[in-house]
Amino acid sequence: MRVIKSDQLDPNTAQTPGMNRAAAINAARVGAQKIWAGTVSIHANAKTGAHHHGALESVIYVVRGKARMRWGEHLEFVAEAEAGDFIFVPPYVPHQEINASTDETLECVLVRSDNEAVVVNLDIEPVEKPEAVYWVDPIHRHP
Repeated sequence: MRVIKSDQLDPNTAQTPGMNRAAAINAARVGAQKIWAGTVSIHANAKTGAHHHGALESVIYVVRGKARMRWGEHLEFVAEAEAGDFIFVPPYVPHQEINASTDETLECVLVRSDNEAVVVNLDIEPVEKPEAVYWVDPIHRHP
C-alpha cells in the first residue's frame, strides 16, 4: 500500500507538446504491474500535438475545466467533456486534447492500462493548430 501525495508527482514521464503530464502510480514508483495513473494539465486555450498511446487503453477524468477532444486518422471527430466527465481513449487512436477555456487551466486525472506511459507523437496536420505553450516553473523559465 502506498499513498502518493500531490506534491510528490513525477513530471519525468513521456510528454506531448501543449500539456504537462505527471506520474503518480507506475512500475518505477510503486511497483505497479498493470496500471499507470497520474495527472495532466493543459494551459488555457492550449492545444496539444496529435498522438496516441500504442496498445494502451486510457481513461481521462476531467477534474476542472472543459476539454475538447479531437480524434481519428485526420482528427476529424470532436467531442467535449467538463468537470466530472470521463473520456475513454481506445488503443492506437490518434487524438488531440484541447483546452476549450480561454482563461482556466484544464486539469485531469489520467489512468492507463499498463505500468508505463506510452506516448507516440504523430505528424498529423491538426484541425486545431497547437500553440506554443511553455513549461514555466522555477527550473524552466519562459523564453
